[in-house]
Amino acid sequence: MFHEKKALNSALYIANRLNRKDFHKIFKILYFSDREHLCGYGRAITGDTYIAMPDGPVPSNIYDIFKSVRGDGFYKDNGKFSEHFSVADWDLIRPKHDADLDELSVSDVECIDHSIKLYGSLSWDEIREKSHDYAWRATTLGRPVTYDNILREQGATDEFIDYVKEDMLLQDCFAQ
Repeated sequence: MFHEKKALNSALYIANRLNRKDFHKIFKILYFSDREHLCGYGRAITGDTYIAMPDGPVPSNIYDIFKSVRGDGFYKDNGKFSEHFSVADWDLIRPKHDADLDELSVSDVECIDHSIKLYGSLSWDEIREKSHDYAWRATTLGRPVTYDNILREQGATDEFIDYVKEDMLLQDCFAQ
């Protein structure tokens, strides 16, 4: 289940710590952070659905938010997200403030920081290649990357994958 506030604050946190703040780099850092957190703690940070695109996994909801601020998204921003950042030169995020750390857990920040450390200085091509992992390769382009495959990429056992799936179903039930 998508967690809008956590996802937005994760993106702001990342954007404020990168030199290159383009959609692609932020999407990939989010993916690696969610992947690490999912395997380490049994839940993703953002809860976003990653779509297998030619240049790697893309978080669909965050992408829609970024496009809405840019002015070409399916949803209209109406100031909801543009109070937090702007978009310049088609795909550069300009944060207007830092993330609200009350929206992120200590483990969220640790995984994001680790992903920034590992991947933040990589070139566009390098981070693209890193994101073309097993989970991406096992997914038809334009389709969602499954959490099962993301977990398998990290070496999770079938038992852990079943546990995460059951826990996600419970969380969805309580959220409704």
